[in-house]
Amino acid sequence: MADSNYSFSEGFILMGVSDHPQLEIIFFIVILFSYLLTLLGNSTIILLSCLDARLHTPMYFFLSNLSSLDLAFTTSSVPQMLINLWGPDKTISYGGCVTQLYVFLWLGATECILLVVMAWDRYVAVCRPLHYTTVMNPRLCWLLAAIAWLGGLSNSLIQSTFTLQLPLCGHRKVDSFLCEVPAMIKLACGDTSLNEAVLNGVCTFFTAVPLSVILISYCYIAQAVLKIRSAEGQRKAFNTCLSHLVVVLLFYGSAIYGYLLPAKTSSQDQGKFISLFYSVVTPMVNPLIYTLRNKEVKGALRRLLGKGRELG
Repeated sequence: MADSNYSFSEGFILMGVSDHPQLEIIFFIVILFSYLLTLLGNSTIILLSCLDARLHTPMYFFLSNLSSLDLAFTTSSVPQMLINLWGPDKTISYGGCVTQLYVFLWLGATECILLVVMAWDRYVAVCRPLHYTTVMNPRLCWLLAAIAWLGGLSNSLIQSTFTLQLPLCGHRKVDSFLCEVPAMIKLACGDTSLNEAVLNGVCTFFTAVPLSVILISYCYIAQAVLKIRSAEGQRKAFNTCLSHLVVVLLFYGSAIYGYLLPAKTSSQDQGKFISLFYSVVTPMVNPLIYTLRNKEVKGALRRLLGKGRELG
């Protein structure tokens, strides 16, 4: 094992788009802009959820968890991407790669579970409105959030450790923008069929199954929304649920494509750009989706800005 992985002390080379150097500056600008929007948008949602008493509800508790998750998720990979895109040095230390592998998978799996929890919250709010405050009590909200974070961590500890046991035979070039499980499996020189089977099984549990549960819950939500007599009530419920559904489809769609395709047979370029999508684009658009169609968030932002002008 030590002989086959002698490159540990040398670290790895994240290839990114180094085979198309003319694109690196374009990718650098786009990713930097997206990262800044991610920081601004998600920080704003967390701030509003904490400061505005009208947003102290289960929905915004979970939304602030999602925003915190997206901040950590994108920060675990984007700074290293920017460093590699900016200069000729594409290396990442072995410790940095391992840390990124564990953290990225932890946060990604956590988001898979958290989106199911948020769908459950919407289901109770729309289909059981009279029991909503009783069912979604603070204790249950904290418990569901803890299950999401700890469940994602458990998955990462098992799957990342299993992946790191693969022999690399001195291979150092990771054909991706970041260190993640599919890219590391492609780097291995031995038989990876067992790793691919485990990856597919775990990812089916964390992506395909939750997505199916969410879509089924939204069938019930749609039926309940159509029974609402008030046009305003229908519109509010529809807008809130549509925002969550768009986020779900963006995240799960890209994650399923990136993780459930056979690691050795899927296109190298497709894989790296899909990973770029769910690590950079999705965390950026989440706050935009939730705020552009949400009067409560926009109202809270106006109130906060109004207080700022008064103090000024």
